[in-house]
Amino acid sequence: MKQLFVKTEPQRFWIEKLATLEEPFKKAAQQIDEQSQFPLEHIHQLRQIGYTKLTLPKQLGGEGFNVYDSILLQETLGSYDGSTALAIGWTLLTVGELYENQYWEPSKLSAFAKEVEKGAIINRAVSEIATGSPIRGGRPGTSAKREGDHWVINGRKSYTTGSFALDYFLTSAWIEEKEQIGFFLIHKDNSGVSIEETWDVMAMRGTASHDLVLENVHVDQSDLVELPNNSASFKLNGWLLLIPATYLGIAQAAQDYALQFANTHSPNSIKGTIASLPNVQSLLGEIELELAKARFTLYGAAQSYVEFKGKEKEGKRVTEEEKITIMNAVNVAKHVVTNGAIQVVDKAMRVVGAKSLQRTNPLQRFYRDVRAGLHNPPMDDITIKKLAESALQETAKNNSL
Repeated sequence: MKQLFVKTEPQRFWIEKLATLEEPFKKAAQQIDEQSQFPLEHIHQLRQIGYTKLTLPKQLGGEGFNVYDSILLQETLGSYDGSTALAIGWTLLTVGELYENQYWEPSKLSAFAKEVEKGAIINRAVSEIATGSPIRGGRPGTSAKREGDHWVINGRKSYTTGSFALDYFLTSAWIEEKEQIGFFLIHKDNSGVSIEETWDVMAMRGTASHDLVLENVHVDQSDLVELPNNSASFKLNGWLLLIPATYLGIAQAAQDYALQFANTHSPNSIKGTIASLPNVQSLLGEIELELAKARFTLYGAAQSYVEFKGKEKEGKRVTEEEKITIMNAVNVAKHVVTNGAIQVVDKAMRVVGAKSLQRTNPLQRFYRDVRAGLHNPPMDDITIKKLAESALQETAKNNSL
């Protein structure tokens, strides 16, 4: 089914390139999970093949992949090792978002592109325990104060995925003198930057989503790179689709395992393998259906987003209603994929039976990992609320005509 969504030669080339890493990544995944070990060697290998600069524009030394291209690769990588895929996925989406929307000054983007071209990786550091999910609008406790020609930043960020390997932290902070949130580009080697190992969870154990601690960190004035417009009623970011794509990859790995098991497991109570049993075939069919629904939703939303951004780039007029429609499509895709992945792994475990609960069995890891997707933005309740609001507004508009 996945082959239906592979459209171009560059996509095929990179899927084949990633395939060279499949065996070693899958082999290491169990140890990464058991020891809560960050996959530094995996990140190193991805840097070596140029994966970290996939979403950097071609004219700046990257591959110029768009959202659709990138989710194909993230799904593939997610099927090898979820922790590795999630950790590196945030870099791809952050770089893609920055250059697609030209969020920074041109000189800053140009200088940073040289770092990405050399393999630098980045993630936004936004979450804080006190504020909850940043998408809900809480003001960060992290502060930035101007002192002479520098900014001094103090605070703590949670869930900083990939922390051990990140070269840059794109960090949100409250700027008192501006009375608004700003984003600062902070290098890992800045004095006062440290990582506190707080990531002790049951899912995605290898992502090193530890706390970033900032103690009197001095950065240049030019490192205040973003001042978001807080008056915006929405923020459209199709690059977030790279995250559910990772969970779709984990679900695919679960299906692969269940199919292999069904085709080879032959208890002495039956002739042949369990693949011939109606109840097993029913579960396998339901798994295939869930994956099909997830893919058509995910890749459909990605294609719609790419076309929308292309229209914007050409200078064509886009309405707020169009933006909201695309945003809802992106949110729906995340909801459908992450919840569908949970269903896929659950059904795969039913096929395999009690053996799926053994700690040496990858299905128990997949079962834990896919649940982490529920807690990546946007949350399910926000998606449902936005859909209800859009439906009500559309009805009210039609009734007024």
